[in-house]
Amino acid sequence: MRSWPTADGRLPPVLPIVLYNGSQRWSAVTDVFDLIPPVPGLVEQFKPRLKYLLIDENAWSDRELASLRNLVAAVFRIEHPASPEAIGGLLSLLDEWLADRPDLRRMFALWIRATLMRKAEYRIVLPRIDDLQELKVMLAERLEEWAQAYKAEGKAEGEALALQKLLKKRFGAVPAEVLGKISAASLEQIDAWLDQVLDARSLDDIFGPSTS
Repeated sequence: MRSWPTADGRLPPVLPIVLYNGSQRWSAVTDVFDLIPPVPGLVEQFKPRLKYLLIDENAWSDRELASLRNLVAAVFRIEHPASPEAIGGLLSLLDEWLADRPDLRRMFALWIRATLMRKAEYRIVLPRIDDLQELKVMLAERLEEWAQAYKAEGKAEGEALALQKLLKKRFGAVPAEVLGKISAASLEQIDAWLDQVLDARSLDDIFGPSTS
């Protein structure tokens, strides 16, 4: 291990890296210099500069990551899966790639378990798992349930938007109270409200008297 400073008295090279896995694209500047407002005269040239290498997981599509076929790309895809079914395929790939690495198999199994349990949309609690194959078997029976839940959620969102548009067209601006009821409603309830829109004379006919 090289000591600091180096033998000739200079500093060793440093590569600052920001690994970002948030749900939105990274929008902050990548140089400290750009965080400091312009200053007049001589001082401007002495403003500090420090750039970092940004690795934004959202900068690549799932198709682009799949074409790379490496562990880092697999990590990115698991953190932002295209669908619940995609998780099963990624587990199969990792199981194959790490066949002769029991240490990494265990590390990935523990990390994937923690990642899935953090995702509120999955609503999942998993026991401690020490191997990818064990995790793959345990998740297999749940993938179909997750897929159906994704489809139902997408349909409910689409019908909720359609209901809001129809209500606005018929009755004008939709009150926040009504929007709250729509966002919390089941798909069956939204379908029932859609059936009432054309015949209703007011929002109260559909949602009941306003409480405001």
